[in-house]
Amino acid sequence: MENTLLVAVELPGEDIETSLDELNELVKAAGGKVVASVVQKRDKIDAKFFIGSGKVEEIKDISKKTDIDLIVFNNELSPAQLRNLEEAIEIKIIDRTMLILDIFSKRAVTKEGKLQVELAQLKYILPRLTGMRDYLSREGGGIGTRGPGEQKLEIDRRHIQKKINTIEIKLKQIEKEREIKRNKRNSSNLPVVALVGYTNSGKSTILNNIIRKHSSKDKSVYAKDMLFATLDTAHRKARLENGDEVIFVDTVGFVSNLPTKLVEAFKSTLEEIKYADLLVHVIDISNKNIDLQIKTTMDIIKDLGANQIPIINVFNKTDKVSNNDILVNLENIGEKIYISALDDKDISYLLNVITERLKDIKSI
Repeated sequence: MENTLLVAVELPGEDIETSLDELNELVKAAGGKVVASVVQKRDKIDAKFFIGSGKVEEIKDISKKTDIDLIVFNNELSPAQLRNLEEAIEIKIIDRTMLILDIFSKRAVTKEGKLQVELAQLKYILPRLTGMRDYLSREGGGIGTRGPGEQKLEIDRRHIQKKINTIEIKLKQIEKEREIKRNKRNSSNLPVVALVGYTNSGKSTILNNIIRKHSSKDKSVYAKDMLFATLDTAHRKARLENGDEVIFVDTVGFVSNLPTKLVEAFKSTLEEIKYADLLVHVIDISNKNIDLQIKTTMDIIKDLGANQIPIINVFNKTDKVSNNDILVNLENIGEKIYISALDDKDISYLLNVITERLKDIKSI
């Protein structure tokens, strides 16, 4: 377990505390241990180091005194900033983007998932080879070095570009196969309900409890109380309370500042959301950063062009809070219900709401 120092810049008007809390959880998910954090208030980002040169020396001093193995920046660093920081501090440095890519590499199980993550990693690494050269060449170098980073650095730019091209061809073939399957599902005329939301909000748990009660054929999906427990998009058939069959789609969870390269790599998978008749937005009501999580999810839905699809906002994990603990601003949120995915009555209630919503959609 690597001792990790978090570094963030607080620009005017930013809520850095919320973002740092999430970065802390991401480091834990990657297998690291956060032992300290440094925040610098600035009017703008420093072009050379991202932080000021005086703060660079402070971080170097803290790192030596607290036996730091890894420094994680809360924002994406440019290739030059990464190189300059590595040379000045002489400790392995990664940014939020690389950290998330590392977690995805750890979680990827399916062939498509592994290819998507590797593609995002290679596109991230390509312009940063110089700054990352020292620690990428180490076998098993810890957080930020999983996946293609573990290979010895005779991987030059041409080799990486060639590999990127190969992976993109493979993913296009998989995308064609997914389109064939999607067309088959569409020809069945069964409604499609997509479960969307922040990572670890309880989407997979909800789907598993629906399957347990209302599907005799389909198997459960992987669910665990952790960030990005699964990266796979799962399709499961189940019956509603009135006996009608529906296809439920469980999608990869979101996170704030999801790396652009990762969104690009997973776009074909994420776009499954666009083909749904109804979105079920699952929200962890016990999370103190709930407003950020709602905004992040809604922004990604909009970016995917799925914001015109009818949506039910499902506030999950009510078993973890009392009414007095619900601090979310609900004024601008449309249809909403409150459930615990662990309560069978709540699952039935959710299915009834879905049934009514699908009836409304059919009548339009």
